[in-house]
Parts: sequence; structure tokens; C-alpha cells
Amino acid sequence: MKILLLVTAFNSLSQAVYTRLKDDGHKLNVVFGIHREQMIQEVLEFEPELILAPYLKAFIPEEIYKRYSTYIFHPGPIGDRGPNSLEYALKSHTKEWGVVLLRANALYDGGDIVAYSDFSVRETYKASLYRQEVVSASLKALEIFLSKPVQILQLLNPIHKKYTTVMRTINWQEDSTSIIIDKINLSDSFPGVLDELCGVRCYLYGVHKEDKLRGNLKEILAKRDGAVCIGTKDGAVWISHLKEPHRFKLPATYVLKEKIAGIKELRIPLIFDKSYNTFYEISVEQKGKVTYLNFNFHNGAMSSEQCMRLKYAFEYLKEESEVIVLCGGLDFFSNGIHLNILEDSKKQGEDGWSNINAMNDLIKSILEADEVATVASLAQNAGAGGVFLALACDYVVAKESVVLNPHYKTLGLSGSEYHTYTLPKRVGQEMAKQLLNDALPISVNYAKKIAMVDEVFSENSYYKNLHDFTASLYSEDFIWKKQEQLEMDKDFMESCKKQELETMYPEFWNQESAFHKLRHEFVYKICPTKTPERLKGVKMHEYSVVQALLEQIETIAAENEATKVRKIVVKIGLMSGVESHLLEIAFNTFKEKTVCDGAELIVNIQPLTIECNNCGNISELEKIDYCCQNCESIDVQVIDGEDMFLMSLEME
Repeated sequence: MKILLLVTAFNSLSQAVYTRLKDDGHKLNVVFGIHREQMIQEVLEFEPELILAPYLKAFIPEEIYKRYSTYIFHPGPIGDRGPNSLEYALKSHTKEWGVVLLRANALYDGGDIVAYSDFSVRETYKASLYRQEVVSASLKALEIFLSKPVQILQLLNPIHKKYTTVMRTINWQEDSTSIIIDKINLSDSFPGVLDELCGVRCYLYGVHKEDKLRGNLKEILAKRDGAVCIGTKDGAVWISHLKEPHRFKLPATYVLKEKIAGIKELRIPLIFDKSYNTFYEISVEQKGKVTYLNFNFHNGAMSSEQCMRLKYAFEYLKEESEVIVLCGGLDFFSNGIHLNILEDSKKQGEDGWSNINAMNDLIKSILEADEVATVASLAQNAGAGGVFLALACDYVVAKESVVLNPHYKTLGLSGSEYHTYTLPKRVGQEMAKQLLNDALPISVNYAKKIAMVDEVFSENSYYKNLHDFTASLYSEDFIWKKQEQLEMDKDFMESCKKQELETMYPEFWNQESAFHKLRHEFVYKICPTKTPERLKGVKMHEYSVVQALLEQIETIAAENEATKVRKIVVKIGLMSGVESHLLEIAFNTFKEKTVCDGAELIVNIQPLTIECNNCGNISELEKIDYCCQNCESIDVQVIDGEDMFLMSLEME
């Protein structure tokens, strides 16, 4: 089906819907809702069969919804209408909320409901509820809509008012600690709570309760890892991030700077035991000989200092563990280097260079951990260097519905993090190149198909399945083989990193590089003036493959004076990048009114054949594993299994 996504931004929900539909074989296009005329023109150009609006702030023109079946995802239950639905849900402390998929019409959230899914409301901040429960419920509603839609009249309840700045404001003299936490949580990550600290007018984000410290009202009591602790009338809270008007979000100490120069840096152990409420970023849980290392860095961004702290924590833990599981944070596994801190820096080249090298040092420590088994637990989304942080582990396990962005190009970077070693090792050179160049999100289910991820577990049983998987990984035989492989790969790994950094050097240090402009636009959230080209008219790779195949068959048929093709046999290499079931969908879509109309397509899978440059052994592999079956070297070359060939035709 030709489906168009109409969005304000390509956010987490939009990407989750996009990857789910892409995996199902639909022909997709994304249009940014920038202004009325632009939306109408781009929609008309694509001529979709269906329009979905997973995240759209603009009203949909009637020229669109009257011509095309158009449906809106609304983050509220049946009868909820209007803006700021999640704020009202959190303010009321309701236990149940929901997502509805409703038909677009002239009424604000007033169209007929075709699918809905309810969820339990977790005590958390707004963005976390959106990224997890709302995304999950939206995908369930999408599945219902595509398989067995319902028909429910929306309850035309009054439209609730916009949640204003006044409603979010903290009254420090009257509000208790719990009320302050509630107000910041329901405004995080946008727009934040506008306030004033140390004479600086700013928005507050990232609130954490503090059990031990006490002080005067709004007194800055301590600082820790970029956060500040503030006295309340009945306790204290930590605020991790601030944003001055017309600026961008930064760790609180970066905004307050010299105004808190005399405030004590109150440290806690590198690995906090979570024995009381306070602000911390790194923590550990141990189950037997399996250690779960959590690093809850805000929005998944990792500064030089955070990379170093995580590296020290990892190196300490590997001395007393058999298996270490890297778990990331509450809402992201990791998104790589810290772009906001770089944008704030007076020495952007130097600090950017420091950040990427700190990230590389962390990843090197994980790659070379030859006495433990390492696992990346992708329970949340990951992007850019965060994906390649995960690939540094021996195993990668993911939760169903997680989205990965294994690329750097949208920010004008070529990237490091040893990705030229870890990515091709898993998926092959051609697929690695395609992922980096396409610069598109992929689902973890697709990532598993191309061997980028080892296991995908369902949301309901994820953590049990994760522990069952990790608990049996360690063995002396595994460690022996890992040590042997590392010894063989060591020089190659370092040469990959060296080449990556040589390519990246001018991207950081040259002030005219695209990275500086694109980072500035990203950090300041500058609205695009058009839909990004990589999303416009996006097609499955298999569509272009089938179009080329049909042209080849038309030529052969003409040369043989044939008017009809009965049977087509093709051979697809295991690493050709072509999915057989998607190829069949694309073939059935395009074969009509061609000489292939009614033809049978036979697809044979060609195993991967590799030749070892170390021992000369030739291996035929049924699964993707770029490792010699004889000597286990990864210094191999592919001699078959990366192409697709037309093998035979039956014509008349």
C-alpha cells in the first residue's frame, strides 16, 4: 500500500510507525507539515492510498482529508480532545490513559475512531511516558487499524484548554516538594517550567528528589555531574538541566556557571547503590555473576566526562563479573556525543575532538574486555555513536519496537566509534555502506534479519528473557575464543579507528564544515523549510530492484519475440540486501500490465561464500557470520552471496 506519513517532525513515534510499516512492505513517503500549500503539493505528488499523522501540530487542510483517507494519532483516550493531553493525564494522576486513531475532519480531534489502545500511566515525566507507553500503544492501535479496524463515534466532549505557562509555574513558598516534582515532570521535555535561579531566567528540566540535603528556600545546596540541588519548603530537589529563553538545553551548571562557583561538588560513589533518593547517572544491579550497568544520561547524549566515568565503571566491574550487560538509560540507550555541550563551547573543534576520542576510549575498553562476556541491552532507542557503542559488545539484544538510527550523515559527520570494524563484521561491507548512506531508521526486527542484532524479545517478557539469555553466556571456551580473536583483530581494529579519525578531523576543526551548521540547526531545533530529501518518496529497496528486473525481462522477451512470461527464477544472495518476501510484494505490485502479468516468481537463496585471507579456506554459510569456519579469522573476502541474478525465464 502507498502510505504517507504527515508529521511536524520525524520524532520517536513517527519513526516507530515508519519502521513498522516499512517492515510490512508498504511503499512509504514522509511529508513535513510546514505550511498549507506545501503539504497539499507534496501529498498530491505522491498520491497516497492512506495518510497517517503520528505527530502533527498543524491542522490538516480539507483538500487533503477530503480526497485521501487520513487518520490522526491522538495521545488520549476516547472522548479526550485538544492539546496537552499528557499534561492533563499526569496532573490528574490518572491510572489509565490511551491512544486513539481517528479520522481527520473539520472538527478538532472529532473524527470517527478506527482503533484505540489503553495503557497504564507510569509515574514519570511527560517525555518518558510519550516515548514508551504512547509509542507502544500507538503501534498496537496501528496493528488493529490495519488488520481489524473498529468504528466508534468520538465523544464530542469540550476541548480542553492549552496548558499555559501560568499553570506550570512553581510557587516555591507554597508548593511542596512532590508538587514541584509533578510540575516539572508534566512539562519535561517541552516546554519546561519557566523560573529564575541565581538571577538567571530559565526553564527547568530533569527533576530528582533528594532525601538527605536540606537548606533555605531556592538555595543552591550542592552540585553534581552538571546538576544542582535546590532547597524546597519541605526538602530538596535536583535539577539536571536548564534552558535560557531562545537558547538550548544544557546541564544546569553550564547555565549557572560562575554564579555557583563556591558551591560544593557533592560526589557519590562511581557506582551508586540507590540506597536513597538523589541524583545519579550510573548505577548497577547484580544477579549472580551477571552485572547490569545502567547509564541514564539525559536524552542519551554522552559528554567527554560522562564517557570517562562510564569507562571507569565498566573497567571496575569487569574485575568481579562474568557477564556485563550495558543497559543505557530510562529513555535512550545512547545517542553518541553531546551536541548541546559542543554548541555551547568556545572551542568547538577541540571539545568535539575530545568527545569523540573519549567515546572511542570507552568503546575500546569494551572491545578489549577479554575476560568477560559483554551484552548490549537495547531496551530503548539508540542513534549514531550510541548504536556503535552497542555493537562493541559480544552480543546485542533488543526489545521489540525499539528503533535504531545507525548513521551519522544527517549531522554532516562520517563517524568513528570503531564502526568501520564492528558494523561490517556483523552485516557485511555492502549492507554497512547502505545503512550509513541511507541515513534512515530501522527496526530491531530488521536489524536482526541482517545480523546486526542477535535477539529480539517481546516487551512483556523482555527483562526475564534478557536475563535467561545472559546467564548462560559465560564459559572458559567462549573466553578463550574471544581472546584468540582479539589477538588476531587488534591491529585491524586500531587501523579502522585511525582511518575514521583522519576522516573526521576536518569535520570538527574546519569551521566551514557542514557539521557545525547542521549541529546548530539540530540543537536550536530550527524548523526545516522543506521535507528532508532522504524521506521524500522513500521506497523499499526491493521496488527499485523489481523495476530493474522487469526492464531486463522486457528486453529479453522482446529479443525472443515473446509476449508473455510464465515463470521467473531468481537467485538472491544472503547478503544482497534484498528481502525475499518484500521482493515478492514489490513484484506483485509492478508486474501488472507487463509481460510478467500472471507470472510465477521463484526465489532461491544463495548462501554466503567466503574465502579466508589467513588460511585460504572457503566456507559456505547459511547465516551471516564474517568469520572463517576453519581458523576463525575475520580477515575474509566474500566470493558469492552478495548479488541477485536472473537465472531463467519461461516465455511464450
